[in-house]
Amino acid sequence: MAETRAPFAALQGKTPEAVFGGLVTPCYVLDEGQLRRNGELLAGVAARTGCRFLLAQKAFSNYDCYPVLAPYLAGTEASGLFEARLGFEELPGKEVHVFCGAYREQDFDELLRYAGHIVFNSPAQLRKFGPRARAAGKSLGLRINPECSTQEGHAIYDPCAPGSRLGTTRAQWNAQMTEELISLLDGIHFHTLCEQDSDDLETTIKAVAEKFGDVLPRMKWLNLGGGHHVTRPGYDIDRLERCIRFAQQSWGVTVYLEPGEAWALNAGFLASRVLDLTENSGVKNAILDCSAACHMPDVIEMPYQPPLYGAVEGTGNREQGTEEAFPLGGRWPEGPDEGRADAAIAPDEGTDK
Repeated sequence: MAETRAPFAALQGKTPEAVFGGLVTPCYVLDEGQLRRNGELLAGVAARTGCRFLLAQKAFSNYDCYPVLAPYLAGTEASGLFEARLGFEELPGKEVHVFCGAYREQDFDELLRYAGHIVFNSPAQLRKFGPRARAAGKSLGLRINPECSTQEGHAIYDPCAPGSRLGTTRAQWNAQMTEELISLLDGIHFHTLCEQDSDDLETTIKAVAEKFGDVLPRMKWLNLGGGHHVTRPGYDIDRLERCIRFAQQSWGVTVYLEPGEAWALNAGFLASRVLDLTENSGVKNAILDCSAACHMPDVIEMPYQPPLYGAVEGTGNREQGTEEAFPLGGRWPEGPDEGRADAAIAPDEGTDK
Protein backbone atom coordinates (compact mmCIF):
# COMPACT_ATOMS: atom_id res chain seq x y z
CA MET A 1 0.00 0.00 0.00
CA ALA A 2 1.44 3.37 -1.03
CA GLU A 3 2.14 5.90 1.73
CA THR A 4 -0.12 8.96 1.60
CA ARG A 5 1.06 10.80 4.75
CA ALA A 6 2.63 14.23 4.23
CA PRO A 7 6.18 13.20 5.24
CA PHE A 8 6.26 10.77 2.31
CA ALA A 9 4.46 12.79 -0.35
CA ALA A 10 7.70 13.41 -2.25
CA LEU A 11 7.98 9.69 -2.98
CA GLN A 12 4.95 10.10 -5.28
CA GLY A 13 3.63 6.65 -4.47
CA LYS A 14 6.94 4.88 -5.00
CA THR A 15 8.57 2.70 -2.35
CA PRO A 16 11.76 3.76 -0.54
CA GLU A 17 13.53 0.85 -2.22
CA ALA A 18 12.58 2.19 -5.64
CA VAL A 19 13.72 5.72 -4.83
CA PHE A 20 16.72 5.15 -2.55
CA GLY A 21 17.74 1.58 -3.35
CA GLY A 22 20.81 2.65 -5.28
CA LEU A 23 22.20 4.79 -2.47
CA VAL A 24 24.75 3.85 0.18
CA THR A 25 23.01 4.00 3.55
CA PRO A 26 22.56 5.44 6.07
CA CYS A 27 22.11 8.80 4.39
CA TYR A 28 19.97 11.90 4.42
CA VAL A 29 18.08 12.76 1.24
CA LEU A 30 16.82 16.35 1.02
CA ASP A 31 13.97 17.54 -1.17
CA GLU A 32 14.93 20.94 -2.58
CA GLY A 33 11.48 21.45 -4.06
CA GLN A 34 9.80 21.04 -0.67
CA LEU A 35 12.33 23.36 0.96
CA ARG A 36 11.35 26.00 -1.60
CA ARG A 37 7.64 25.39 -1.04
CA ASN A 38 8.11 25.80 2.71
CA GLY A 39 10.06 28.99 2.10
CA GLU A 40 7.42 30.35 -0.23
CA LEU A 41 4.69 29.73 2.35
CA LEU A 42 6.62 31.55 5.08
CA ALA A 43 7.55 34.36 2.72
CA GLY A 44 3.87 34.76 1.88
CA VAL A 45 3.05 35.37 5.54
CA ALA A 46 5.88 37.89 5.73
CA ALA A 47 4.67 39.70 2.60
CA ARG A 48 1.10 39.96 3.86
CA THR A 49 1.95 41.07 7.41
CA GLY A 50 5.36 42.72 7.28
CA CYS A 51 6.82 40.29 9.84
CA ARG A 52 10.33 38.89 9.47
CA PHE A 53 11.15 35.19 9.54
CA LEU A 54 14.44 33.84 10.84
CA LEU A 55 15.86 30.34 10.46
CA ALA A 56 16.46 28.69 13.85
CA GLN A 57 19.66 26.85 13.02
CA LYS A 58 19.44 24.44 15.95
CA ALA A 59 16.64 22.73 14.00
CA PHE A 60 18.14 22.93 10.50
CA SER A 61 21.76 23.85 9.95
CA ASN A 62 22.51 22.17 6.62
CA TYR A 63 24.31 25.19 5.24
CA ASP A 64 24.59 23.68 1.77
CA CYS A 65 20.85 24.39 1.52
CA TYR A 66 21.05 27.95 2.83
CA PRO A 67 21.14 29.40 -0.71
CA VAL A 68 17.83 27.61 -1.37
CA LEU A 69 16.19 29.29 1.64
CA ALA A 70 17.97 32.65 1.36
CA PRO A 71 15.30 34.36 -0.82
CA TYR A 72 12.63 33.70 1.79
CA LEU A 73 14.24 34.54 5.12
CA ALA A 74 15.39 37.70 6.87
CA GLY A 75 18.25 36.01 8.66
CA THR A 76 19.19 33.36 11.18
CA GLU A 77 18.72 32.68 14.85
CA ALA A 78 21.61 31.20 16.79
CA SER A 79 21.98 29.56 20.20
CA GLY A 80 25.58 30.57 20.67
CA LEU A 81 28.85 31.66 19.14
CA PHE A 82 29.33 29.00 16.49
CA GLU A 83 25.79 29.09 15.13
CA ALA A 84 26.08 32.88 14.96
CA ARG A 85 29.28 32.53 12.96
CA LEU A 86 27.60 29.97 10.69
CA GLY A 87 24.73 32.31 9.87
CA PHE A 88 27.06 35.27 9.39
CA GLU A 89 29.37 33.42 7.01
CA GLU A 90 26.90 31.32 5.06
CA LEU A 91 24.16 33.93 4.63
CA PRO A 92 26.13 37.15 4.14
CA GLY A 93 24.05 40.30 4.34
CA LYS A 94 21.28 38.64 6.34
CA GLU A 95 20.43 39.43 9.96
CA VAL A 96 22.04 37.34 12.71
CA HIS A 97 20.12 37.02 15.98
CA VAL A 98 21.43 35.11 18.98
CA PHE A 99 19.92 33.96 22.25
CA CYS A 100 21.82 32.00 24.88
CA GLY A 101 20.85 31.08 28.42
CA ALA A 102 24.13 32.59 29.58
CA TYR A 103 27.04 34.02 27.60
CA ARG A 104 30.68 33.26 28.39
CA GLU A 105 33.15 36.07 28.82
CA GLN A 106 35.72 34.40 26.57
CA ASP A 107 33.18 34.18 23.70
CA PHE A 108 31.47 37.52 23.87
CA ASP A 109 33.85 39.78 21.98
CA GLU A 110 33.96 37.35 19.06
CA LEU A 111 30.16 37.04 19.17
CA LEU A 112 29.92 40.79 18.66
CA ARG A 113 31.63 40.32 15.29
CA TYR A 114 28.79 38.16 13.98
CA ALA A 115 25.49 39.00 15.68
CA GLY A 116 23.44 42.13 15.10
CA HIS A 117 20.69 41.26 17.60
CA ILE A 118 21.61 39.81 21.00
CA VAL A 119 18.96 38.53 23.41
CA PHE A 120 19.74 38.02 27.09
CA ASN A 121 18.04 35.54 29.39
CA SER A 122 18.17 37.50 32.62
CA PRO A 123 18.61 41.03 33.96
CA ALA A 124 21.96 39.92 35.38
CA GLN A 125 23.26 38.94 31.95
CA LEU A 126 21.92 42.17 30.47
CA ARG A 127 23.69 44.13 33.19
CA LYS A 128 26.98 42.26 32.61
CA PHE A 129 27.16 42.33 28.81
CA GLY A 130 24.56 44.85 27.67
CA PRO A 131 26.62 48.05 27.86
CA ARG A 132 29.45 46.48 25.85
CA ALA A 133 27.03 45.17 23.21
CA ARG A 134 25.23 48.51 23.01
CA ALA A 135 28.56 50.33 22.58
CA ALA A 136 29.27 47.98 19.66
CA GLY A 137 26.04 49.10 17.99
CA LYS A 138 24.02 45.94 18.62
CA SER A 139 20.25 45.73 19.06
CA LEU A 140 19.52 44.19 22.45
CA GLY A 141 16.59 42.18 23.75
CA LEU A 142 15.53 40.35 26.88
CA ARG A 143 13.78 36.99 26.89
CA ILE A 144 10.63 37.05 29.00
CA ASN A 145 8.70 34.19 30.56
CA PRO A 146 4.95 34.88 30.27
CA GLU A 147 4.26 31.92 32.58
CA CYS A 148 1.67 30.57 30.17
CA SER A 149 2.05 26.84 29.47
CA THR A 150 0.43 25.49 26.32
CA GLN A 151 2.39 22.25 26.00
CA GLU A 152 1.17 18.89 27.23
CA GLY A 153 2.95 15.69 28.13
CA HIS A 154 6.52 16.93 28.47
CA ALA A 155 6.76 19.57 31.19
CA ILE A 156 10.52 19.04 31.47
CA TYR A 157 10.87 20.78 28.08
CA ASP A 158 8.27 23.48 28.75
CA PRO A 159 9.98 26.89 29.16
CA CYS A 160 6.92 28.17 31.03
CA ALA A 161 6.82 25.32 33.55
CA PRO A 162 7.48 26.27 37.20
CA GLY A 163 11.21 26.36 37.85
CA SER A 164 12.21 26.88 34.22
CA ARG A 165 15.66 28.40 33.74
CA LEU A 166 14.54 30.28 30.65
CA GLY A 167 13.19 33.82 30.51
CA THR A 168 12.46 36.64 32.93
CA THR A 169 9.11 36.60 34.72
CA ARG A 170 7.21 39.79 35.47
CA ALA A 171 8.05 39.49 39.16
CA GLN A 172 11.75 39.27 38.28
CA TRP A 173 11.37 42.23 35.91
CA ASN A 174 9.79 44.33 38.65
CA ALA A 175 12.50 43.41 41.14
CA GLN A 176 15.58 43.74 38.90
CA MET A 177 14.93 45.84 35.80
CA THR A 178 16.09 49.36 36.56
CA GLU A 179 15.41 52.24 34.20
CA GLU A 180 19.06 52.09 33.19
CA LEU A 181 18.69 48.45 32.12
CA ILE A 182 15.40 49.05 30.32
CA SER A 183 17.03 51.84 28.33
CA LEU A 184 19.47 49.30 26.88
CA LEU A 185 16.66 47.30 25.29
CA ASP A 186 15.28 47.49 21.78
CA GLY A 187 13.19 44.34 21.98
CA ILE A 188 11.45 41.59 23.88
CA HIS A 189 11.72 37.90 23.06
CA PHE A 190 9.70 34.88 24.13
CA HIS A 191 9.77 31.25 23.05
CA THR A 192 7.09 29.00 24.53
CA LEU A 193 5.93 26.70 21.71
CA CYS A 194 7.08 23.39 20.23
CA GLU A 195 5.56 22.07 16.98
CA GLN A 196 2.31 23.85 17.84
CA ASP A 197 -0.52 25.58 15.99
CA SER A 198 -1.38 29.27 16.13
CA ASP A 199 -4.17 28.87 18.68
CA ASP A 200 -1.46 28.31 21.29
CA LEU A 201 0.37 31.39 20.04
CA GLU A 202 -2.84 33.36 20.42
CA THR A 203 -3.16 32.17 24.02
CA THR A 204 0.45 33.14 24.70
CA ILE A 205 0.09 36.57 23.08
CA LYS A 206 -2.79 37.32 25.44
CA ALA A 207 -0.61 36.38 28.42
CA VAL A 208 2.23 38.55 27.12
CA ALA A 209 -0.16 41.47 26.71
CA GLU A 210 -1.42 41.02 30.23
CA LYS A 211 1.99 40.79 31.87
CA PHE A 212 4.21 42.95 29.65
CA GLY A 213 1.79 45.10 27.68
CA ASP A 214 2.98 48.23 29.48
CA VAL A 215 6.61 47.52 28.50
CA LEU A 216 6.18 46.68 24.82
CA PRO A 217 5.27 50.17 23.53
CA ARG A 218 8.79 51.21 24.52
CA MET A 219 10.32 48.50 22.29
CA LYS A 220 11.23 48.47 18.59
CA TRP A 221 10.73 44.76 18.03
CA LEU A 222 9.07 41.67 19.44
CA ASN A 223 10.39 38.18 18.70
CA LEU A 224 7.71 35.47 18.98
CA GLY A 225 10.32 32.72 19.13
CA GLY A 226 10.03 29.35 17.45
CA GLY A 227 7.90 26.25 17.64
CA HIS A 228 5.45 27.55 15.02
CA HIS A 229 4.56 24.59 12.77
CA VAL A 230 3.50 26.95 9.99
CA THR A 231 4.19 24.60 7.07
CA ARG A 232 2.35 21.63 8.56
CA PRO A 233 -0.80 20.68 6.64
CA GLY A 234 -3.81 22.15 8.44
CA TYR A 235 -1.90 24.86 10.31
CA ASP A 236 -4.12 27.93 10.90
CA ILE A 237 -2.22 30.61 8.98
CA ASP A 238 -5.04 33.15 9.21
CA ARG A 239 -4.90 33.04 13.00
CA LEU A 240 -1.12 33.42 12.91
CA GLU A 241 -1.45 36.54 10.79
CA ARG A 242 -4.04 37.96 13.18
CA CYS A 243 -1.62 37.43 16.07
CA ILE A 244 1.15 39.21 14.18
CA ARG A 245 -1.06 42.16 13.30
CA PHE A 246 -2.32 42.37 16.88
CA ALA A 247 1.25 42.79 18.13
CA GLN A 248 2.12 45.30 15.42
CA GLN A 249 -0.98 47.42 15.98
CA SER A 250 -0.99 47.19 19.78
CA TRP A 251 2.66 48.03 20.41
CA GLY A 252 4.08 49.47 17.18
CA VAL A 253 6.79 46.81 16.96
CA THR A 254 8.51 44.92 14.18
CA VAL A 255 7.57 41.26 14.65
CA TYR A 256 10.11 38.47 14.24
CA LEU A 257 9.44 34.74 14.23
CA GLU A 258 12.20 32.13 14.34
CA PRO A 259 10.81 28.72 13.33
CA GLY A 260 13.26 25.91 12.75
CA GLU A 261 11.49 22.72 11.74
CA ALA A 262 8.90 24.62 9.69
CA TRP A 263 11.58 25.56 7.14
CA ALA A 264 12.49 21.91 6.48
CA LEU A 265 9.28 20.09 7.44
CA ASN A 266 8.63 17.04 5.25
CA ALA A 267 11.55 18.03 3.04
CA GLY A 268 13.78 15.05 3.50
CA PHE A 269 14.35 11.48 4.56
CA LEU A 270 16.74 9.39 6.59
CA ALA A 271 17.31 6.31 4.44
CA SER A 272 18.41 3.20 6.30
CA ARG A 273 18.52 -0.53 5.64
CA VAL A 274 17.34 -3.40 7.82
CA LEU A 275 20.41 -5.64 8.16
CA ASP A 276 18.85 -8.43 10.20
CA LEU A 277 15.75 -9.54 12.10
CA THR A 278 16.20 -11.28 15.44
CA GLU A 279 13.78 -12.74 17.96
CA ASN A 280 14.15 -13.18 21.71
CA SER A 281 11.39 -14.10 24.17
CA GLY A 282 8.77 -13.35 21.58
CA VAL A 283 10.17 -9.91 20.74
CA LYS A 284 11.21 -9.40 17.13
CA ASN A 285 13.95 -6.80 16.60
CA ALA A 286 14.99 -5.07 13.39
CA ILE A 287 18.67 -4.18 13.31
CA LEU A 288 19.41 -1.12 11.16
CA ASP A 289 22.52 0.49 9.75
CA CYS A 290 21.71 3.89 11.30
CA SER A 291 21.99 5.28 14.81
CA ALA A 292 19.64 7.49 16.79
CA ALA A 293 22.59 9.15 18.53
CA CYS A 294 24.24 10.07 15.23
CA HIS A 295 21.33 10.44 12.80
CA MET A 296 18.22 11.38 14.82
CA PRO A 297 19.22 12.58 18.30
CA ASP A 298 15.80 14.15 18.91
CA VAL A 299 14.57 10.60 19.55
CA ILE A 300 16.84 10.50 22.60
CA GLU A 301 16.74 14.09 23.75
CA MET A 302 13.05 14.87 23.24
CA PRO A 303 9.76 12.93 23.39
CA TYR A 304 9.84 12.54 19.63
CA GLN A 305 8.77 9.68 17.36
CA PRO A 306 9.67 10.21 13.70
CA PRO A 307 7.25 9.04 11.01
CA LEU A 308 8.23 5.65 9.64
CA TYR A 309 7.38 4.55 6.10
CA GLY A 310 4.74 1.83 6.12
CA ALA A 311 3.93 2.14 9.82
CA VAL A 312 0.41 2.65 11.11
CA GLU A 313 -0.10 5.95 12.94
CA GLY A 314 -0.56 5.54 16.68
CA THR A 315 0.65 1.93 16.81
CA GLY A 316 4.37 2.36 17.24
CA ASN A 317 6.00 0.88 14.15
CA ARG A 318 3.46 -1.80 13.27
CA GLU A 319 3.57 -2.39 9.55
CA GLN A 320 0.47 -1.74 7.49
CA GLY A 321 -1.65 -4.87 7.15
CA THR A 322 0.07 -6.76 9.98
CA GLU A 323 -0.21 -7.08 13.74
CA GLU A 324 3.54 -7.26 14.22
CA ALA A 325 5.67 -4.54 15.78
CA PHE A 326 9.43 -4.41 15.52
CA PRO A 327 11.62 -2.41 17.90
CA LEU A 328 14.28 -0.74 15.77
CA GLY A 329 17.88 -0.85 16.93
CA GLY A 330 21.31 0.09 15.69
CA ARG A 331 24.01 -2.47 14.93
CA TRP A 332 26.39 -1.37 17.69
CA PRO A 333 26.58 -3.63 20.76
CA GLU A 334 27.26 -1.10 23.52
CA GLY A 335 24.76 -0.59 26.32
CA PRO A 336 21.98 -2.67 27.86
CA ASP A 337 19.07 -4.25 26.03
CA GLU A 338 15.90 -2.30 26.79
CA GLY A 339 13.82 -3.34 23.77
CA ARG A 340 10.18 -2.36 23.61
CA ALA A 341 7.70 -2.28 20.77
CA ASP A 342 5.65 0.82 21.57
CA ALA A 343 7.66 3.40 19.65
CA ALA A 344 8.90 3.80 16.11
CA ILE A 345 12.46 4.07 17.41
CA ALA A 346 12.61 2.19 20.69
CA PRO A 347 15.54 1.81 23.13
CA ASP A 348 17.45 -1.32 22.26
CA GLU A 349 21.18 -0.77 22.58
CA GLY A 350 21.82 2.03 24.99
CA THR A 351 22.36 5.24 23.05
CA ASP A 352 21.82 3.65 19.64
CA LYS A 353 18.11 3.27 18.97
